[in-house]
Amino acid sequence: RLFAVIWFVITTILLCLPGSAFPKENWFDKIWLDKWIHIALFGLLAFLLCLAVPTERLRKIPLFVQIAFYCLLYGIVMEFIQKYFIPNRSFDAGDIFADGIGSTMGSVLSIWYKKNRPL
Repeated sequence: RLFAVIWFVITTILLCLPGSAFPKENWFDKIWLDKWIHIALFGLLAFLLCLAVPTERLRKIPLFVQIAFYCLLYGIVMEFIQKYFIPNRSFDAGDIFADGIGSTMGSVLSIWYKKNRPL
């Protein structure tokens, strides 16, 4: 659980950095680096949250869906915070889409990991 909390804090800090803290390289846009970062941030968050849940509770599909949903909801809230409270940041629906992909992938991967990890 501690790793999930630490990653949540790190993710929040990174998402709250002002836009001026990021390089303005044109090639970032060409490879969609921002979207890949969102997928990684939210994928790891969902993965760690699922690992924090006892395996027998995670087998219930609704809990897995809830974790992915709440990670996505967190991403949506952070986009609004960026738009209204963080200098030089804006709302980006593409980021929300990437957050959803990452959240879903992280949740699914954690279930697979729990089923296949050595004891």
